[in-house]
Amino acid sequence: MRLKRISTAVAAGAILGLALSACAPETDPNGDGGGGGGGTAAENQSISASVGPNDFISYNGFTPETYSTYNSAIVDRMQLGFTYFGTDGEILPNEDLGSFEMVSEDPMVIEYTIADDAVWSDGTPITVADAVLAWAFQNPNLKSGDEPLFNSVSADLGDEVPEGPQGDAEGKTFTVEFAAPNPDWQIQTWMLHPAHVVAEQGGLTTEEFVEAARDGDAEALADAAEFWNTGWHTDPGTLPDEELVPVNGPYKLGSWEAGQSVTLVPNENYYGELAANDELVMRFVDQGAMVQALDNGDLDVIAPQPTVDTLSQLEGLGDKVNIHQGDTLTWEHLDFNFTEGSLFSDNLELRKAFAMCVPRQQIVENLIQPINPEAEVLNAREVFPFQDTYGEVVDASYDGQYDEVDIEGAKAILEAEGADGAEVRIGYSAPNPRRSDQVAMIKSSCDEAGFDIVDAGDADFFQPGGTQERGDYEVALFAWAGSGQITSGENIYATGKPQNYTDYSNEEVDAAWRTLATSLDESVHLEQTKEIEKLLWDDLFGIPIFAHPGLDSSAANIENVEGTATQDGIVWNAPTWQRAAE
Repeated sequence: MRLKRISTAVAAGAILGLALSACAPETDPNGDGGGGGGGTAAENQSISASVGPNDFISYNGFTPETYSTYNSAIVDRMQLGFTYFGTDGEILPNEDLGSFEMVSEDPMVIEYTIADDAVWSDGTPITVADAVLAWAFQNPNLKSGDEPLFNSVSADLGDEVPEGPQGDAEGKTFTVEFAAPNPDWQIQTWMLHPAHVVAEQGGLTTEEFVEAARDGDAEALADAAEFWNTGWHTDPGTLPDEELVPVNGPYKLGSWEAGQSVTLVPNENYYGELAANDELVMRFVDQGAMVQALDNGDLDVIAPQPTVDTLSQLEGLGDKVNIHQGDTLTWEHLDFNFTEGSLFSDNLELRKAFAMCVPRQQIVENLIQPINPEAEVLNAREVFPFQDTYGEVVDASYDGQYDEVDIEGAKAILEAEGADGAEVRIGYSAPNPRRSDQVAMIKSSCDEAGFDIVDAGDADFFQPGGTQERGDYEVALFAWAGSGQITSGENIYATGKPQNYTDYSNEEVDAAWRTLATSLDESVHLEQTKEIEKLLWDDLFGIPIFAHPGLDSSAANIENVEGTATQDGIVWNAPTWQRAAE
């Protein structure tokens, strides 16, 4: 559940995401910046890709309801920031948009310069006003009653940068001063949506919008905020009016067939290198059908769910396709619902009983190791087995008590708590064969302990107003897709944060995150990560299961496709893709 700093995670198809950071896809195929596809392209430059079945939700993918990997796969091709992620999570500058530098460490002050030729697709210059909008919609101090005025998935920037971006609203240079050091300052979102559109829809001039945001005038901003919150949400198959959705990236919206596809076309006013293809068709395809669609030529690039059957099918296509495998920063987990009245909300013993019966080792052995023989059960949330500090963090935070299934122990707890036969609805975004398999394995084991496990998979699980938002589950099964940010987990585990979907709260966890998030010292980051992981295990916030193995594929005649470990997914450098000449 795709994290643009927002520093958040993205829900992956949920997945839901870990970082909310802006990425610029117009890079060269080796993942280290650059640009252009190069080579001799064929005449037909329509390329079709799919990352999953979910339809387009909103041009604004920055609300808790719209921030997912499916929607981000579309909007991140249109909306860029000052940095993007390389394939291993390295932070790289987007020099097309502009430049930035730290001009002071104490206090931390960053200066940004927007490129002179950087414009929105409608020709409006990109200016400091757009940075003020990005600050405003992440400012929890702009309130409507007791609630933040803007419904943003990231809601801490008003506290981190109290005065907001400083500079002429119509100019190209601004500075920001942080109240405390921010280790993820390079991926902070300072550019995303067009301020001139939001202002106009709120009945303001751009200058009036900037003045109201800087003055904290929530009343004056109310209509503009309402438009930002909901005005870009889509009616299936009906594109927003073009004047409402100018873009600052290499693509803009072209057409939309509801439930089938969205077509992106090159932004002719893009100030960087233009896309190497004539159109990018993002098709909505069930992951189980992707390989056949690739074989048929209906898709050129796919991000199927990694399963042993999928890998076998791809290998069976031989030299018709290229297979992209590798480690990823996406991880599967089970989260307890802490909403008042939920079965597990105030009962640690029942959470322990459930953790005792979840067959994590069996899940990894049956579903993941056939794809990645080195895969292991994941015992952390903020670090991964392929990262250097993983062993040290796990040793300090987890004692191994849920490594093996303990049916008798779980059964004894259920009997002692008078909860034998308790119904546990496991919610997830369906259809999803691998998650269905996981729920089946959990049911086989946990029913034996005395739970009544119910497969509550739902196609609308992550949709606005869907199962997750309503809290209609006891346990949620999904994945967070991250990009290696240092502080992104705070948005998930700290009290009241926008991606804390389960209403979990622990003052010690909150304090540890604040210590981590306001230090530039790597040793502090490591020690606080150990503390946070231990507290989350002690509380049983949820149960990590495994890191996702990367498995994407592309037709052999599509050049420059490259996998990535980050939440940006296989489409991260789509503007460089081109069809090879025959």
